Amino acid sequence: MKLQRKNRLRASALGALVVSGALVLTACGSDDNTKTDAGGNTTKASAPAPGDVKCDGAKGKLLASGSSAQKNAVDLWVKNYMAACSGVEVNYKSSSSGEGIVAFNQGTVGFAGSDSALKAEAVEESKKVCTGGQGIDLPMVGGPIALGFNVAGVDKLNLDATTIANIFNDKIKKWDDEAIKKLNPGVTLPSTAIQAFHRSEDSGTTENLGKYLKAAAPEAWTYEAAKKWPAPGGQAASGSAGVASQVKAVDGAIGYFELSYASSQNIKTVDINTGAAAPVKASSESASKAIAAAKIAGTGSDLALKLDYTTKADGAYPIVLVTYEVVCDKGNKAETLPTVKSFLNYTASDAGQKVLSDNGYAPIPTEIITKVREAINSLS
Repeated sequence: MKLQRKNRLRASALGALVVSGALVLTACGSDDNTKTDAGGNTTKASAPAPGDVKCDGAKGKLLASGSSAQKNAVDLWVKNYMAACSGVEVNYKSSSSGEGIVAFNQGTVGFAGSDSALKAEAVEESKKVCTGGQGIDLPMVGGPIALGFNVAGVDKLNLDATTIANIFNDKIKKWDDEAIKKLNPGVTLPSTAIQAFHRSEDSGTTENLGKYLKAAAPEAWTYEAAKKWPAPGGQAASGSAGVASQVKAVDGAIGYFELSYASSQNIKTVDINTGAAAPVKASSESASKAIAAAKIAGTGSDLALKLDYTTKADGAYPIVLVTYEVVCDKGNKAETLPTVKSFLNYTASDAGQKVLSDNGYAPIPTEIITKVREAINSLS
């Protein structure tokens, strides 16, 4: 999971997907693909070369919904895809993983984006809409979950898993707490109150942060990883974009979101002390190093991954997520299947994955993305 790019990137609302509420991604948007990272460097997303996008009978409108973590990547993918495939419209409603899975299992979207693999009950429910088949997880986007902070006078901040846990469970309340000072020798930390922001809705990003804290600081973080925020205290905001906006606006704030949100809004991010030779900065490269060690935990065409949140490898950033595209392996609707396969084949292609590395996300490792392509081609 190396991922990012969202000023924009990241509730559990039920009901049918309302098209008028969906984010309609069209080729009529701004042509400016230039992105600015947290260090002030600019990059420009590379459009696919002719032939990179194979429309393969795609037509009409494709609705999709889910994870805001991948929003910035999907924005670029859709723009490139629709420029190549005339007459096709792809609408991705960026909300949350929880809402995406609800929409998928209601049969209102062709695929859903989720920051965590389907639970057994969701797979069982998917069989109602995947006639003769079931929902499967296809890892498509990787990246770090950045901890963005806004503390006046502090430009660089190191934290470890236990300290992060105690900040988010409301036990550490001031920025000049001794535990934080110990990890940041020579840094003048103010007595400003900590304002910790978390997601208000069910979120795969929340679940992945919980997996990291539970694995790396089990004594401090006693909650089970779940999409719903479990700890007391803190303040809630909607979506990754909402959390990022609050962090940017509030002195003393800290929150979690995909790196692309931090990069696009010039929000400073925490370096993680994992026990490696040096604290690790959130980046596409450091997330990729962690994701490369992931193991496939799914069976058959389901490619759910198991990540190592306790890595101490030099340069490996431990708080990573992988965003999955959730699709029916069999029983897809005939009118949308060609577009689903065509669009996902582009996102999984070399050109599609390059969009990730160009924009702060982490491409899926070659040995895994090869299996993803095989699974896409087998959809029926």
